[in-house]
Amino acid sequence: LYVSEYFSQSAQKLSFYSWYGNAKLFHFHVPEDTVLLRWLLQASRGKGPECSSMEITVHFRHGAPPVINPLGTRFPANATVRPSYNISISLSSAVQNTTFVNVTTPAAGDWFIAAHLPQAAGRIEVKGFSTPCPYMFQADMFVLRLTDMPVLEPGVPMPHTVVSPAKPLHVKVFVPKHAAGMQFQLSSCVTSEQRACAVRVLLGSITLPQSFQRSLTCTGSINCSLALDSPPWEKWLQIMVESLGTANASVSVEMLASFTVCRPGSTSSFLNFISLNQSQAGARPGAAGSSAPAAGEAPHNTSSPRISCLQSQPVVREDLDVVSVRYRLLNGPSVPVSSLSPTLLLLNLNTGMDSGGSLVVNLLLNKTSVSLANATVAACVSAASPVLSLNATQNCSTAFSQGYPLSVSTSSAEAMLIVLYPQTDDWFLSLQLLCPKGQGDCSSAEAKVTVFAYLTPCFNDCGPYGQCSLLRRHGYLYAGCSCKAGWGGWSCTDDTKAQSVGTQNLATLLLTLSNLMFLPAIAVAVYRFYLVEASVYTYTMFFSTFYHACDQPGVAVMCIMDYDTLQYCDFLGSVVSIWVTILCMARLKKILKYVLFVLGTLLIAMSLQLDRRGVWNMMGPCLFALVIMVTAWVHHGAKRRHCYPSSWKRWVFYLLPGITLAFIAISVYAFMETNENYYYTHSIWHVLVACSVAFLLPPRDKHKKPWAWSQKLTCRYQICQNDREELYAVT
Repeated sequence: LYVSEYFSQSAQKLSFYSWYGNAKLFHFHVPEDTVLLRWLLQASRGKGPECSSMEITVHFRHGAPPVINPLGTRFPANATVRPSYNISISLSSAVQNTTFVNVTTPAAGDWFIAAHLPQAAGRIEVKGFSTPCPYMFQADMFVLRLTDMPVLEPGVPMPHTVVSPAKPLHVKVFVPKHAAGMQFQLSSCVTSEQRACAVRVLLGSITLPQSFQRSLTCTGSINCSLALDSPPWEKWLQIMVESLGTANASVSVEMLASFTVCRPGSTSSFLNFISLNQSQAGARPGAAGSSAPAAGEAPHNTSSPRISCLQSQPVVREDLDVVSVRYRLLNGPSVPVSSLSPTLLLLNLNTGMDSGGSLVVNLLLNKTSVSLANATVAACVSAASPVLSLNATQNCSTAFSQGYPLSVSTSSAEAMLIVLYPQTDDWFLSLQLLCPKGQGDCSSAEAKVTVFAYLTPCFNDCGPYGQCSLLRRHGYLYAGCSCKAGWGGWSCTDDTKAQSVGTQNLATLLLTLSNLMFLPAIAVAVYRFYLVEASVYTYTMFFSTFYHACDQPGVAVMCIMDYDTLQYCDFLGSVVSIWVTILCMARLKKILKYVLFVLGTLLIAMSLQLDRRGVWNMMGPCLFALVIMVTAWVHHGAKRRHCYPSSWKRWVFYLLPGITLAFIAISVYAFMETNENYYYTHSIWHVLVACSVAFLLPPRDKHKKPWAWSQKLTCRYQICQNDREELYAVT
């Protein structure tokens, strides 16, 4: 009767958490008729000395990626947040940890697991200086599925036998569309030992983080029943019956399921087709929806003895982009709402690729359309099944889920709801007019509500201090906000640690103006006739200034060209500046020096294209240039038979200060920079490097005078003598 299946995904390297993109997502699909789900969670870490004890947090959710908040930041206003179900896995002395998580009678469909490390420390690590410890996580899924689950037909009593408490009975019943209620009844409960039976009935499946599974305990031979309002439409509902008696006694029961079906009233298909053609032809929204009041009132004014219990409004789903959908009402954005029956709108989110964004529902009440002053339009947004009794209960609960309430009135005419990562399902918006007691005839009252509903990857595009990033796990796409300038939160709306505009301007000025410290180095290079070196320093100063002006996270930003181009030119100029400075200190022959200048620049450009942030892209040329310089100095010293450079003043006043500044700059760059102090530590790096270059440049050649290059630019006639021709003339 049972079939076991195994699903596995490749392990992922975990990251310290700073935004949702650091959480590693696993996406599984649980098949229908699954009675047992078991997660096998394997976490491991490296064996090196850099690895320490670590706690991994794992979140679970059915239908959509889990909404998590490890940093304790604020969510945007009007956003609905329900805590995710999570567990912690510790890696202390053990290198590997294996954990099992069991879920009985799980809901079929998509299940998601998100795992991450604790909050990131914020330290900027240079690639290659330190080796981070690898923390790996892998999730495997085992399912136990019933191959031939008995089907309980509505309205037909079905006898069944529970063999033993260890083997519960599983049946399922299909819930039809427009089911307003379900009545489950259990009768004729008899044990094999002719004793009073005791059974427990569980209706529905388990979903995480919240489970609304309904339980019913029956003892004796008394009939037991359970009524459910708004069961999930067009879905199989699992029912599990387990015996609470002795181990050897079987239990015979008879089950009956019946449904109360609601007859919807809606506009005719012909009118919908006419409205669709008008809207596509570019007609005004008012003209396109001019027939909406008549179509909406037709079910109320009909002479049929049966009165519909809901008014369905046709909605068109318009796919705009990845995780981007707009819902358009055929009868116009204005929806008529009455008190007799709720108005229902279907928001289709069951494609399997819609759960990675944010569902936004905005209601706007037309105050002039409300005939009663203190009337309120109550609304509920729910998944799987709509709320059909808004006047009786306003908590927006259905049989197996909890909806999200909204309300508009003449005093508060606008309401907004943001559902973060909505689960994959059919979503419903129910609206109904509620009138206060003793105020006029509520049955004839009506209100018009304008409905705007859409699915967006990131709400408000993460605002001015965030960037909406599209993330991918295999074929599944979802979106997340990466915040900057100290802002935080799901949509970068938490300004608790936000930088002020003054701080942002100060950071931009420090990072850009600190590059002006290259001006002394350029002046020294020009004065000593090192024109190629001065050109390289000018190039570095220019692109470093405008790269940091474009790299700012806040509002003080200026980009003169593409960001990637500026970054590449900045990195290239920095490494080439170090390369030419050390080679200049080696005092090589001009032809050899310029060949090494060009060849080294080409190799540096290639290595930066391969790995821009690799530490060896800077350290490699530096070490190779130092080897050339030391070799040249040894050669000069051996040739002159004394230490080179020979002047102690050169060592004390130029070389030692320059080397000291360079070592301090490297230490600041590699070990002291964090996200919080970046703008002034990196500015210190700019100043120290520029000053060290000015100290390290060697003095000019003795036979050249200062500004000797200007004397070569002459504009007068000169008498030239060709010695070779004169020799030929003599012979």
